[in-house]
Amino acid sequence: MVAVFVAVILYCFGFVFLYGVIRLAVRQALEDLEVRRAQALRAEELAAHRDRTFLNENAFLAGS
Repeated sequence: MVAVFVAVILYCFGFVFLYGVIRLAVRQALEDLEVRRAQALRAEELAAHRDRTFLNENAFLAGS
């Protein structure tokens, strides 16, 4: 009987531990996603600024 009780306790704690690990992994993934989204937005802004600067300096290439 004691063995069954210990097995049930370990089984339940295993699920609780697994839930915690999955929750931690999902939270970390969402944080990484936010960082990558900010980096992509910043890279897009830098590319647009670089293009505008290039066209202002070399207007003859733009046909203006």
